[in-house]
Amino acid sequence: MEKLVFATNNRHKLEEVSAMTGGTVKIVSLAEIGCHDDIPETADTFQGNALQKAAYVYEHFGLPCFADDSGLEVDCLEGIPGVLSARYAGEHGNSEANIAKLLDAMKGSENRKADFKTVVALILPDGKTEFFEGRVDGVITMEKRGEGGFGYDPIFIPDGYDKTFAELGENIKNKISHRAKAIAALCEYLKRLPK
Repeated sequence: MEKLVFATNNRHKLEEVSAMTGGTVKIVSLAEIGCHDDIPETADTFQGNALQKAAYVYEHFGLPCFADDSGLEVDCLEGIPGVLSARYAGEHGNSEANIAKLLDAMKGSENRKADFKTVVALILPDGKTEFFEGRVDGVITMEKRGEGGFGYDPIFIPDGYDKTFAELGENIKNKISHRAKAIAALCEYLKRLPK
């Protein structure tokens, strides 16, 4: 397998994954294969959404592909916002509104436990599918802390730390995050594939 599509156009994510694979396979973006479609994410699980994105590329472009889906699961809200994490408050990617809604929903709750989860779906050239998961446990703060990161980073403190993802900075976050763990598992798998 010389080329593997990552179902994203996020340059930062592409560079990070390319570095982690150690050059064992060339990682290309959706734009690089001419895919400018708005790929649907309508499943009710992270695994379902990741597979939906990877399958779309495999079916329409005939190329091996992997895709990821991530989200925040809060204990006292029975896993909400989950797959709706990016659009929890209605508008996709409105982090301020999402955080405000989540903190409001958790008012009065002493159980602040939560986890971030990422699932990666990989479809190989022969159509075989593999899944890789990464998870980081932690707690939700009472208020926003830190200027870095994105999404829910300013209100999530990973276990073993006393700072939010937003305060820890990209270098530490990228080593311990849910996405880093899932991608690391994917990369280990890719390195073991026959040349």
